[in-house]
Amino acid sequence: MPDDLPLVYESAEECVEEALTHIGKDIKMGLPIGVGKPTAIANAFYRAAKKDSSINLRMYSGLTLHTPTWKSELERRFVEPLAKRLFPDYIDPEYMDDVMTGRLPDNVDLREIYLSPGAGLDNDRLQQSAMSSNFTHVSRDVHAAGCNVVACMVSGKGASGLHSMGSNADAAVMMARDLIAKSRAGERVRLLAQVNPNMPYMFGAGEIAPAEFNGIVDHHQYYHQLFAPPKEPITTAEYYIGLHVGSLIRDGGTFQVGFGSLADAITLVMQMRHDRNDLYYRVISETGIYKKFNREIDTIGGTGTFKKGLYGCSEFIFDGFVHLMGSDIIKRKVYGHEGLQRTLIKHRLDGAPVGEILDALVEEGVVERHLTPRDAEFLAHYGILREGARVENGDLLLNGTRCSADLSNPAARATIHNMFLGRELLHGALIHAGFFIGSGRFYDTLLNMSDDERRLIQMREISFVNGIMDDGELKKWQRRDGRFVNTAMLVSALGGAASDTLENGQVISGVGGQYNFVSMGQSLPGARSILTVRAVRDKAGEPASNVVWTYGNYTIPRHLRDIYVTEYGIADVRGRTDSETVKAMLNVTDSRFQDALLRKAKACHKLPRNYRIPPQFRGNTPEALEKGLAPFRAKGLFKMFPYGTELTKEELTLARTLRGLKVKLSLKGFRPPAFNDARKILFPPEQAMPYLERMGLEGKPANAEELAMKKLVLYALAADDLI
Repeated sequence: MPDDLPLVYESAEECVEEALTHIGKDIKMGLPIGVGKPTAIANAFYRAAKKDSSINLRMYSGLTLHTPTWKSELERRFVEPLAKRLFPDYIDPEYMDDVMTGRLPDNVDLREIYLSPGAGLDNDRLQQSAMSSNFTHVSRDVHAAGCNVVACMVSGKGASGLHSMGSNADAAVMMARDLIAKSRAGERVRLLAQVNPNMPYMFGAGEIAPAEFNGIVDHHQYYHQLFAPPKEPITTAEYYIGLHVGSLIRDGGTFQVGFGSLADAITLVMQMRHDRNDLYYRVISETGIYKKFNREIDTIGGTGTFKKGLYGCSEFIFDGFVHLMGSDIIKRKVYGHEGLQRTLIKHRLDGAPVGEILDALVEEGVVERHLTPRDAEFLAHYGILREGARVENGDLLLNGTRCSADLSNPAARATIHNMFLGRELLHGALIHAGFFIGSGRFYDTLLNMSDDERRLIQMREISFVNGIMDDGELKKWQRRDGRFVNTAMLVSALGGAASDTLENGQVISGVGGQYNFVSMGQSLPGARSILTVRAVRDKAGEPASNVVWTYGNYTIPRHLRDIYVTEYGIADVRGRTDSETVKAMLNVTDSRFQDALLRKAKACHKLPRNYRIPPQFRGNTPEALEKGLAPFRAKGLFKMFPYGTELTKEELTLARTLRGLKVKLSLKGFRPPAFNDARKILFPPEQAMPYLERMGLEGKPANAEELAMKKLVLYALAADDLI
């Protein structure tokens, strides 16, 4: 094997053994987040540390994905078959198994910058080792801690002979670059890769030459399907949030959104607005959305189709971005040259012939009127001149054809336009993103794209996607009219938002890139930050408001307040006084909680004593929302799973009923079944059999435990009128 190529291992253990021999027993390892985590390598380091307590292993990670687990035999019967079907060969991170069950050894330190939402609640190790850090700062913090190992998952080699980090350019490529620099400086470090052909080869910052790695693990036993979380149902509240947000996106602008069922709702509404505009307008009119919030919609977004299209710039992408590309909504290309990008925007040249673009570049002073060699190189790179065109001694040359490069000469200009121009602009991107996560169909779509199609989705460093400190002028023109959409857990009436941490300090998830996108929404010309929050949550079986007076931990401070959207409407509070902000937030609060919030605001001198909430905002109830969508649902619209689901009909029903059962059993006032329900429990009707079969409870119970489980399932089904 040539000296400049890394060792290729068929065993992750052999790779890790060599790394430990080279570095020693003090390991500080950086790992990517999400689906790009090389769990085979991470597990091998972890097993070594469990076996040898003299190894000190510190792992910097985030969003560590794990197949679903269970806490009872009833849960196991539901979850285990589902997990085997959805994640047949996924390699679970063993260290997460142990940290969740309190078995993580003392010589292993797991530092998570983003927990899977809710997974770390009441867990001592995860709560104590959680790192609160903006995603853009993670690479810096890991480097400062003395990182000496970075491991990542890579695709197979591309046509260029390079590997691609696929999903994870984000912070992982920045950590890798730091380690490459350390290695060249003679430090004892290891950059390791785990090959997985199921990882799509993505172009951009995550492409790395094999020679940069110190070891590559490549064996079919590690070729697993990427983690694909099942779709969640879209609720009525989420559809209303989607209808409001979808009306705030400005045509010709920039789009970013988070992940999950709420993001699916926003995507679907944007497709409806573009593909079925008459229907979309009828929905927002007949539900009262446009009447209440026409000022915000008309000034911030719009109700028309996306004729100019959008550019996607998002920390991560999911299925929705592919849907928006397929619907010709994400179609505005951006380019990596400030002068070109500025010229295209100022002169409104999206889709214009390259001859017009060349003339505009001259007018803007981006290229000289008498083209220079550097000008010709730039113009040929972007397809304005044909490939191979160059300037020598003041003349433009291409395949034996020569003419003056002086565009002020009419004859030369005519020759250049007739013989030297390319057909279209090259090297544009429709989407820039740091990482991705989505369904199996999403990964298959990426894998089956041509290279040219995949080049339109460029994976970039998180510092590029989430920030504007570098290349600020370029990003100002690329990210015009940005609409940065993120989700909060709850919001205060004065505009502060809590998104990652409970009032008692327990971490729910992480800051991620939310702060950065909120900041960009405040900083970029024409941009807005949109924070969505569900107005109501379930708290011990009772509704509770997510619009509160104050809170103990804010992810976004109130001085960065901008736009808040709940299922009840839009609160545009940027530049508003405290009184105006409270009024706007009251308008989008569930009416069951408006009076208490109104009294608190008056008691704190934030509202006049005689203030009354306008009547049109006094009907903010779940019943009103359901009534508004009912006519459209009767026509087959606003389904729970508009993009399909991986779960069977029985599994969907059982998931809902068993979740409700768990809540009922936790309440002090749990009531025994009514007479009719008790009869169904004792004598199961025929329609109960598919559910019992799915739970393995269709036959005669083998013991008292099975009998109890069977009765609980029947009780849950009967209580929900499903049998």
